[in-house]
Amino acid sequence: MRNKEIVSAVIGGVFFAVPYLALSAPILPSLLIGAAAYGAGELVLGDPKITLKESNPDLFSILEKAKKENKHINQMIPMIDDIGIRSELAEIHESVSKIINTITKNPNKIKQVDNFFDYYLPVTIRIIDRYDEIENQKLSSKESKKFIDSTNSMIKEINKSYKKILNSLYESEIVDTDAEMKVFNSLLKADGFRDSDIEVKKDSDSNE
Repeated sequence: MRNKEIVSAVIGGVFFAVPYLALSAPILPSLLIGAAAYGAGELVLGDPKITLKESNPDLFSILEKAKKENKHINQMIPMIDDIGIRSELAEIHESVSKIINTITKNPNKIKQVDNFFDYYLPVTIRIIDRYDEIENQKLSSKESKKFIDSTNSMIKEINKSYKKILNSLYESEIVDTDAEMKVFNSLLKADGFRDSDIEVKKDSDSNE
């Protein structure tokens, strides 16, 4: 028996003994009080939840860095003049947030998106910062216009790519759930519990 269980048992025993022995209370209420005290002891003294920082410090560090980079993307949105690009960046920020949350909940999926954290996200930050810098200069040269246009297109591609990355993280779950639903649907149909089958039965019964 672990230490916390011993302590919980002692607490439960005390809360049972005091009303039953000292106060001559009926045994059933005393048992209920003791059981409640034991349960409370288990909750209070329960094993602390191991955090990601403790279980996987390397991944925790990667995700913390990604959160800071994503925060930077969000901070850059109101600084961009182009409304269309602001909209693209808002969607990129949302996708990055969802990717980070997905990896936080499912650390084993990190292998699917190694390049995302190591390369894609940092380069995205540099592209956005340089775009903002050039945009603010209000340059009129052919080169600057070409740069703005190409960066504009690149940010749109980044937005599409990040959505695809997010989708890829859930592909296996989608396939598994889809297969399970098909099996479930087949069983419902075989047992006559689908609405369409039930309606047919009702119609046939009414015709008899």
